[in-house]
Amino acid sequence: MRLRALLDTDALGLRLLGGEDELDRSVRGVMTTDLRDPSRYLSGGELVLTGLAWRRDADDSEPFVRILVQAGVAALAAGEAELGDVPDDLVLACARHRLPLFAVHESVAFATITEHVVRQVSGERAGDLAAVVDRHRRMMTSGPAGGGPDVVLDLLGSDLDLRAWVLSPTGRLIAGSKVSGPELPPETCAKLAAEHLAAARTGRRGPHRLLLDGTRYSLFPIRSSGRSPQAARDVRETVLSDWLLAVEADAGDWPEERLDLLQGVTQLIAVERDRRDAARTVRRRLAQEVLELVQTGAAPGEIAARLRVAAPVLLPGLGAAPHWQVVVARVEWEGDVVEGGPVAQSLLEEVLVDPMATGPEPSDRIAVAHTGDEAIALVPLPAVSTEPDGSETGLLADALLQSVREPLSAGLNDDGRLTLGVSAAVHSAEGLRGALEEARHARRVAAARPGRVCAAGHQELASHVLLLPFVPDDVRRAFTARLLDPLTDYDRRHRAELIPTLEAFLECDGSWTRCATRLHLHVNTLRYRVGRIEQLTGRDLSRLEDKLDFFLALRMS
Repeated sequence: MRLRALLDTDALGLRLLGGEDELDRSVRGVMTTDLRDPSRYLSGGELVLTGLAWRRDADDSEPFVRILVQAGVAALAAGEAELGDVPDDLVLACARHRLPLFAVHESVAFATITEHVVRQVSGERAGDLAAVVDRHRRMMTSGPAGGGPDVVLDLLGSDLDLRAWVLSPTGRLIAGSKVSGPELPPETCAKLAAEHLAAARTGRRGPHRLLLDGTRYSLFPIRSSGRSPQAARDVRETVLSDWLLAVEADAGDWPEERLDLLQGVTQLIAVERDRRDAARTVRRRLAQEVLELVQTGAAPGEIAARLRVAAPVLLPGLGAAPHWQVVVARVEWEGDVVEGGPVAQSLLEEVLVDPMATGPEPSDRIAVAHTGDEAIALVPLPAVSTEPDGSETGLLADALLQSVREPLSAGLNDDGRLTLGVSAAVHSAEGLRGALEEARHARRVAAARPGRVCAAGHQELASHVLLLPFVPDDVRRAFTARLLDPLTDYDRRHRAELIPTLEAFLECDGSWTRCATRLHLHVNTLRYRVGRIEQLTGRDLSRLEDKLDFFLALRMS
């Protein structure tokens, strides 16, 4: 706003004492002070209000005014309540330094002037920022993204002093303003996401306002730029996939102009979200193609060929993935009126991201397909290490849900469930069918547990569990298929007799000489076959646990 506008507002009670030629200066803020040297609190462009408590005699006016001019303030307004008329020495000092000077009538509180200036300046800034946001949105819609969500959040921070962050529905930090100060702690992000999802499930319109750990927040939903709020037939179709904008402020007393501005910001971020979803199309199609090959019993060579195509896309720079894991997720709603497959697909793409990763693109290495109410993720692993106890590292079911259980439980409310199963890592295309069945059975184990968000891993389908009478037959079959299918397929294609060799090796208690004699083989040939068995299955026949697993699989086959 301009200084001239202050004189046109009678309610402010301002009287111009000097600086008529400088009334076109812009006011960018307001500050009240009675310090002799307030320079450390000035950034330029302020209207400075003072009650003159700093003035002891006439010699104090010159250095005070000089400090204000050096700081670049727009004008000085002196109150008449303390000394009556504004002293002549202050009027002369302002005239020498060409600093506009106002007198404030004793009946007018400084708070009244402050509120007026802040309201006017904020409204003008919001208008300027809205224009910037609109230009940025048009630019992003018609061409490459201009820096992503961080750019517009920086604008909110620098122009409106608003700290803001973009969060995923699981509470992962996607973007934050560089001028917003320290990043939100993960536990705060999770709580904000939970509050947002809970409010969305009630049907309340955003922004959702809340007090969390003594701080006020307003939460704005970020919907797809191509979808109106009424486009979804049921909020459950999108509640677990929409991002949100968290602003550290109470939007309850905001004017309509500022609310409209924030809605524009969410639309701008939604453009970036849609761009990211479009980039996922290739990975989703790859997953769908591999899944169809696995489920229709395609030859391992054909599946391996598709994996060779997928690996460079999912693991750029590596060229091939030595190991793969399968994760199956299912979202189910009471009444079965909402299709859970697409929801589970977008949710699984988010859940599989490292919870400490930031930014909108860390899920580039995850391919997720969906069929019906089920989503299936094909996760490449650059390497799988072996723990001292012989177990292999990789995705762990409990770890996947540890940081997202609170927000997702809020989004599922009382009528939804998320269950998730994780397979062991497999070393070849031959093992994918068994891994898929294993992940599905692990998910069924999770579904048998209480709670809205449950997961189970392949460790819970270990050989000793299979001895229990209540384990379903299909779980036993999946365990057998994961171990023996790679060998059966290899035998069918190469007539290698790996299954008979394995049976004889176990019956001879691992004795190379006895087994070679029994099979009428040279010991070196036997060692080659056993090595091939270990290579195809990822097991070690010198370990008692792996021998036991093979023994049980053969007996149950």
